[in-house]
This record gives sequence, C-alpha cells and structure tokens, in this order.
Amino acid sequence: MNDVYITRIAKFLPNNPVPNDQMEQKLGILNGKSSKAKGIVLRNNKIKTRYYAIDENGEITHNNAQLTKEAVELLCDEDFTTKDIELLSCGTSSPDQILPSHTAMVHGFLKNRNLEINSPSGACCSGMNALKYGFLSVKAHQVNNAVCAGSERTSSWMMANTFEEEVNHLKSLEEQPIIAFNKEFLRWMLSDGAGAVLLESEPKGKQPLKIEWIEGYSYAHELDTCMYAGGDKLENGQLKPWSEFPAHDWSEQSLFAMKQDVKLLSENILVKGVDSLKHALDKHNVKPEDLTYYLPHISSFYFKDKLYEEMVKQDFVVPLDKWFMNLEKVGNVGAASIYIMLEELVDSGKLNKGDTILLHVPESARFAYNYALLTVC
Repeated sequence: MNDVYITRIAKFLPNNPVPNDQMEQKLGILNGKSSKAKGIVLRNNKIKTRYYAIDENGEITHNNAQLTKEAVELLCDEDFTTKDIELLSCGTSSPDQILPSHTAMVHGFLKNRNLEINSPSGACCSGMNALKYGFLSVKAHQVNNAVCAGSERTSSWMMANTFEEEVNHLKSLEEQPIIAFNKEFLRWMLSDGAGAVLLESEPKGKQPLKIEWIEGYSYAHELDTCMYAGGDKLENGQLKPWSEFPAHDWSEQSLFAMKQDVKLLSENILVKGVDSLKHALDKHNVKPEDLTYYLPHISSFYFKDKLYEEMVKQDFVVPLDKWFMNLEKVGNVGAASIYIMLEELVDSGKLNKGDTILLHVPESARFAYNYALLTVC
C-alpha cells in the first residue's frame, strides 16, 4: 500500500463577501416583508460574511460544477496541469441537476482528458467521501494521483422565487403567507464555494500533509431524516420523495428547497458527534491531547460551546486552544467547508513538521460523521 499525501490545496469563493445586512438584497424578500427569523438565526450562528454565486445585478455567475472547476484549476500550474489528473472525485449536496452526475459536469467544464470520475451523494460528508475514494485509490496503486473536491451552490435554492408559488398558495387559502421555519432557517445559514486537494503517493510541495486514516459513521439506522430537499417529511417521520407528489405540489410546497428539522438536529447532532469522535480516535489509539489542530465543521457558532459541553459530558475533551474554524468569515459551505478550513490553516503559516490535524465533519441529513487524521510532513 502507498502512503498518501495532500500535496496541493485550493479554494474558490465567488464574488465579494456578503455581509448580513445585504443577504436579502441577494436572496430576495419573501412576501414583501423582511424576515423575522433572519435576526434570530444570525444572532445564533454568528456568521458575519458569506459568499454567493450572484453578481451585483442579481444574476447567477457560476453553477456548482463551475465553482468546482475553478477550485480544481487553482490546484494546477505548468508543473501539474489538469491533463495530469488521473482521478476526479467531487462531493456536493447541491448538484446542478439529478443527472448527469456532479463530477461528470465538472469534468465537462475542465475539458482535460479521459479519466476516472466519482460522485458521492449526500450532504456535508459527501466532500469527505470524495476524499476517501481518492485516498483509497492512490493507496491501492489504482492511480498515481487524485483530485478531490467539495462544493456547494445553495444560494439559488434559497432565493425568494423558490418560495413564491408556495406563498401565493398560502394566500389563496387565506392563511398567513409565512414559510415554515424549517424551510426559512437554512436561508440564513448557507454559503457558496468550492475547495479541492491533490493527492499523491509522495510528499511533494512546500508542506505536504500525510493522510493517516479516514473513518466514517452513520446513525441512519436509528434516527429519522433531519435535513432534506426534494421531498417532504410526514407525521410518522418518513420522507416522501418528490416523485410521489403531483407535479403541481412541487412548487406549491417548495419541495426542492432545503429544509431542516431543527428539533431533531439539536437533540442528536452533538451527542452522536462526540460518540463517533470517540469511536474514530479510540480505533486508532489517538487521544484528544495528541492533536495539534482540531477542525470541526459546525453549521453555527451556537453549537461550538454545546459541542465542548457534550465532550465534557462524555469525558472526551479536545481542548479549545486546539480548535481552528473560519465559519464567521466564509459561512457554512457544506461539503466544501472542511476543504476551505484546511486551506486557510495551511496558508496561515502556523503549521510545523509533525503537527497533527483532525478533520471532523458532521452531516445532519440523517446523522453521518467523517473524520480524517493528517500529519504535517
């Protein structure tokens, strides 16, 4: 088996950062009134700026595949071009279409060469699953290199026109035309962007990172769906897919908008997160104090203190001085967040040879978690 190293890392964040007071200018206002939920959500998540693939005129500047293509090209130069890529593995929770696959579309924009592609589906963990596929492929001598990426373009899913027909339908029923909180909640949480890494079997570059291991855990066998799009949640907790609804319900119920069961999220995301963290580190005989940096992908600063409290409760604490986050500046970029966080840490100049970095990515869709341990070479 080969050792596997991250030898290059890049991110692409579209356009200019969007501060809180400009969010509704970009996404639009529902029913002609500024959102009451917005202030509550932003106060809790403490995100100050995020990025949207939307220009000053409200026009879309990039689709998801184009964002990913930009990040991949930023990995490359005259010594390693896009034509040298042997495997392309890209994860996202917001693909531009159902078919073809997200990575097929990225490959189409790259126009580089015939190569293997992989498109893991899912939410935030899809970016880590893309990384694991590349990691295992290089490790097993299947390919000499792999480019892995995570990306999101959720802004277009959150724009006011996505909910317009549902608002009109509520008006026709003489109900209050207020979109349910589980739909509006995510409008004030999510950001656009992409990150990518190059994996090789030799420690090349200025500061390569050796991937020691990658682990994943799912709790879907015991917990209901929490975050979803393309369906609706029934009273019994089951998810009814869009394909089983009449076509007129697709827009009247905003079925393709992302939704979050906030109660289910708060009850389980941290408990299962620390439980899976213990499993991963115990499996590899790593203790929290062995880590130099801990990169937790959390959707909101609301969860930071509560995650630490849960660690204390389960007697498995990663000291706060080891935590590295950039949520406040870039927002929650889903499958891309861990790539963008790692890129910033690498670019910071803080890393020293022998430092260890733990990546921790939760996914609330149906409660999955991924971990990776990296060593600075």
